Amino acid sequence: MTNAYSEAGAVTHLIDIVFPGDTNHHGTLFGGVGLSHMDKVAFIVAARHAHVDFVTASCERIDFKAPARLGEIVELTGRLTRVGRRSLSVEVDMTAEAPLTGERRLCTRGMFNMVAIGDEPEREGWRLPPMPEARPEEPDADLRMVELVFPDVTSHYGSLYGGNALAAMGKAAFVAATRRSRKAVVMAASQRVDFRSQIHNGEVMELIGRVEKVGTTSLTVAVELWAENLTTGERRRSGQGSFVMVAVDANGRPQPVDGEAA
Repeated sequence: MTNAYSEAGAVTHLIDIVFPGDTNHHGTLFGGVGLSHMDKVAFIVAARHAHVDFVTASCERIDFKAPARLGEIVELTGRLTRVGRRSLSVEVDMTAEAPLTGERRLCTRGMFNMVAIGDEPEREGWRLPPMPEARPEEPDADLRMVELVFPDVTSHYGSLYGGNALAAMGKAAFVAATRRSRKAVVMAASQRVDFRSQIHNGEVMELIGRVEKVGTTSLTVAVELWAENLTTGERRRSGQGSFVMVAVDANGRPQPVDGEAA
């Protein structure tokens, strides 16, 4: 399966959920966490374009227009807007989404200026690949979300710890099921999960979630886990699994996926 989001000129999506550990005393997403997500997306976009290392040189003024509240979904989208010889610019939007209504609001938008580093960019005459041709993003029924693998989520082998991989896959299943049902959902079962290849520190993991079956109160979500080496552009399927999510009411009792709660 090819992931269109890794192609030149495409939009990169990072999707997360606002959990208590990421909120301030107002119960909304802490601004520093939001900025960290935005910078992460900018780095992935830059590295996917040029396959070299980048550092953030600057970000232009970022105004927070609306909050992302506890329990909401936050989606960050990054797209390339300028390419110079050794630097480029990435525009990043952060949007909050109410899980039960689907209401979306732009929280902030920022421009990040990234500079290529390392031996290769130091060579005389070296320059970044040219700006790709702009093209509209095509609707996709699948959920696609990326995340960087940092040392704090790796095992002593230097690769993504299996428990963290399962957590990421479970999050993808939750978002896919929530968007399909617009109900509160909980995980009822993790069906067979297979891991084929390690994801190493510094690589991108991309999750592709797809609702495969809708029952009376449950949804079955298939999740693919892909690894992407940002230096070479090489991609490999690292795992796949199936998760059963159940729609529940305010008292935690199963409720119909389609239609009003009983």
